[in-house]
Order: sequence, then C-alpha cells, then structure tokens
Amino acid sequence: MRVRRKALVGGVLLVLFSALLLLLSTQGQQDGGASIPMEDPALEHELLELQERLRKSENQNRLREDELYALLSHMRGNSSGGALISRGNVSTRTDLEELSMSSLQVPGIHSYLPHLSGHPDRLRPALKISRGRQGVNIAIGLPTIKRDKASYLVKTLTSLIGALNQQESRDCVIVLFIAEPWDQNYVHQVVTTIKTNFMEHLESGLLEVISPPAGFYPDLNNLKETFGDPKERVKWRTKQNLDYAFLMLYARPKAMYYVQMEDDVIAKPGYLSIMKTFAVQQKGDWIMLEFSALGFIGKMFKASDVPMIVEFFVMFHADKPIDWLLDHLLWVKVCNPEKDVKHCQRMIQGVRRRFKPSLFQHIGVESSLKGKVQKLKDKDFGKAGLYRAHVNPPVHLASSLKTYQKYTLSKAYTGETFFWASNPSKGDIIDFKFDPPIIIEQYLFRSGNTDHPGDVFHNTTVELQVQTVPSSSVLDGIAAHSDLAASEVAHASDGFLAIGRFNDLGLAQGEIPESVGPVHTVRLHIHENSNAWVILSEIMIKESKR
Repeated sequence: MRVRRKALVGGVLLVLFSALLLLLSTQGQQDGGASIPMEDPALEHELLELQERLRKSENQNRLREDELYALLSHMRGNSSGGALISRGNVSTRTDLEELSMSSLQVPGIHSYLPHLSGHPDRLRPALKISRGRQGVNIAIGLPTIKRDKASYLVKTLTSLIGALNQQESRDCVIVLFIAEPWDQNYVHQVVTTIKTNFMEHLESGLLEVISPPAGFYPDLNNLKETFGDPKERVKWRTKQNLDYAFLMLYARPKAMYYVQMEDDVIAKPGYLSIMKTFAVQQKGDWIMLEFSALGFIGKMFKASDVPMIVEFFVMFHADKPIDWLLDHLLWVKVCNPEKDVKHCQRMIQGVRRRFKPSLFQHIGVESSLKGKVQKLKDKDFGKAGLYRAHVNPPVHLASSLKTYQKYTLSKAYTGETFFWASNPSKGDIIDFKFDPPIIIEQYLFRSGNTDHPGDVFHNTTVELQVQTVPSSSVLDGIAAHSDLAASEVAHASDGFLAIGRFNDLGLAQGEIPESVGPVHTVRLHIHENSNAWVILSEIMIKESKR
C-alpha cells in the first residue's frame, strides 16, 4: 500500500510540475515573446520543433492524468467507503482524488484508437533505417504495399531520386513506408531490394525506410460496411487511412513541408525546386498545394498543419476513403453553411491551390487493392508550362510597358504567373532595382510561351547599373562574351552597362563576372517599336552568397 501511495504522489507531482512548466512557457510566449519572421526556413523549422516538443509534453500530461484517474478509481473500488485513503492512524478524503475527478479528459489519438493506450511501442516503427536527417525543406512520404502482379517501387524511387540535383538531394528526405506489418518476409525483401539499388542514398540520409508495428492497427476484421463497399474494400481503405497517419506523423518533424506520394509514379526533373518555389511564393493562408490532379499524389502540406490533418484522418479512419476525408476537412475549415455551393467552392480553391502542369504522372495499372485495375493518367503531365517560377532576391520593380489585365510584372517575378504587355515601343524599359545593391551571379529572362510563341522581345538588351564602373578590359570581355554589337553597347541607357541581349528565340541569359561588383539595377531596354505583344514567362536573377 505504501508503494502504491508513493506512486500516486509521484504521479501527481509530475503532472503538477509539468503543468506549471507549460503555464510558464505559455505566459512567456504571450507576455514577452517577440514575433519571429517566417522568411527564414531555419527559424521556422526551429519554431516547429519547439511546438512539437510542447505538444508532446501536453500529451504526456494527458497520459499521466489518465493513469492517475485509473489508479484512483481502482483504489476507490478496493476501499470500504470508496473515498477514503489511510494516512497513518487518520483516514481523510484526498484532495488529489477531487483534482482528478474535476479535470476534463481531452480527446486525442488514444480516444479514436483506444488499443494504443499504455502501449507506446505501438507508436514506434518496428523497422527503421535512417541517418536521422532533419531540418530540410521537404519531406516526401512514400507508402508501399505488396502487389500480386507488379511492383513499381524501384521505378518510382529511381525517378524521384534521379530528378534531383545535388543541392536538391541535400534539401529533402524521402521516407519509404513499407505498410505490411503482418508480412515480415515481404518487408525484408523490400529492404534487400532498396539496399541493392539505393544504398548510396540510404547512407547519405536522402532515403529512409520504416515499417509500422502490427499493434498500431486495430482489429480490421470487425469493421462496419458502408456505402455498399464489400468487406475487403472497407478493410483496405481503413488501413490505408491509418498508413497515411503513421507516415505523416513520422515524417512531419523532419521538414518544413510534407509531400504525399504514391509508389507508382514518375516525376519531372527539377520537381523539388518547383514545389519549394511555388510554396514560398504563396500569399495568404493555404492548407494544401497540389502538384498532380490524381489521388493523393503530389499533395503538399505545411508541417505545422499535419497534426490537425492526421487527427481528422484518425477520427474518421473507418468511415470514408482518404480523398473524401480531405474534401470534408477543407469544407469544415472554410465553408459557410449559410452560403451556397459556389461560394464554398471558391473558398476551398483559396486554400487548395493547384500547380500546372502536373509534376508527377501515375504509371501503375494494378491497384494496391487486390483485383482492382487503375488506369488513371494525369492529362496535365507532360504539358509545357506557360511560366516557370524562381526564388528571386527582394526587388523594387518599374516598367514603362502597359500591363495586360492580371499578368503583372510583380506576379511574374514571384512566379505566380507570367508578365504580359502590349505594343512595346522604342525606349521602353523594365527595371529590377535592388536596395541595397547585390552581387549577381547569373540572370535569365525567357519571353513568349507555348500559347503565344510570337510574344517575344526583339532588339532588346540587358543592362546593369553598378556602383563602380569596371575597367575597360572587363567591359570589353563582357561585350565579347555576350556577342553585343558596338551600337548596342553605345546605345545603353545613361549610367548603365549593356551585358547581354535577347536572341531570336526570345531568351536572354548569362553570367556576370564578380569583377562587376554590386548591382543596383538590372534593366531590359527595348530599342525598336513592335506591333506584337510581349510576354516574360521566366525571370531568374541569382544572387551570389559569397
């Protein structure tokens, strides 16, 4: 009895001490905490880690409270009056019991998956091959299960990894989730295949492999059949929902963004930088970015939103398929029941944003559901984009050209769309001004697009305004390398140096020697009138980090 009483007191003290720490932490954030700008990915990731640690502490408190409540209930059941605890020769009603009885039991994952209570091992991977990579921009979750006739996993991983350059490979992590907890032979077969084909990427930390414990899943043979689906389909979709939940929660702390993938896709080269750029350039709040029109392929979420999303999945894991749950989640978040369907669709489009053309294509024919054939193809995959986004340095923009509708220069610079203007004239300019001046390594300006290939810049030069005029030898070297005519150099704007020109295909690109020094303004200078319109579909100004 003395041991039990010590355990009780110790548990209560732990709860009270943890609660005090949380209270002080919350007050510190409210009273003295300064806001942290989210432009710095490292700072944002650090803040997300702190939030995760706080969330874990809160969960631990809830578990201790549950254990305390159960212990007190057990003691009441074994005592004669059910409400007295003996202390020496005196028996009194304990304040601790009243504290437990008055506290609310907050729902959590254990409420929806009660079989996990008291079994923390069921929330840890049964198998884990990892270098512990964290602090990257994007974590890609890739679940895979056994298929009877064909496997697309090696082809998918080859495409995803092969489409990354060296810098991109260091800025992401791919988590392969082998969702076959009841077939360990298959799990080991997949691990052997991965080690044979991708050992280099396992060792670098780019690729991780995990498999869940069987205890994570409830009894899947006793599910309510809904929507006229047969028992096997209900079991399949329920397990799939829980697969996603486990994988998302595991991968979430590793990155700023989480991207859901499937094991039967191919990717476009450069997909990672495009996704990162598109996410960074988004304005206003969003919940999901889509880089494929199909299923759960290429869906991006902010890591900070993943706990909320997973809780929704877990809450209704046995009720509906994952794509339906996603639709319902968005409806609950943004739709007004007093408004009509069109208003709801507009609100959802505001937080569910689609990137075109698609970056991923579905290649599988055999579905992960036994006997199901899935021949879906993304019609947008393979189409050339009308514009391409880049993460460019902060700038002040100016132009003498007349903008057409919503196709503004600022949106083109941030990668939201392309810049479109009518009837350029001799002397028109587009200025990219940097304050303070910056060192620029490279530039690229692409005009025209697939829908309007003729809307390109003709007889247009790229010019720089610098702090210090370079030596004549440097200027001669720039002119020779850029193939500029003497007249183009001579007719540069006052105080500017001509360094390049648009070619016959409407493209201007080049490197800027370090000897040029800090650049105050990059200017596009038009030297002739034109009856055609012009489009800037890609703007890239790469700042030197040296």
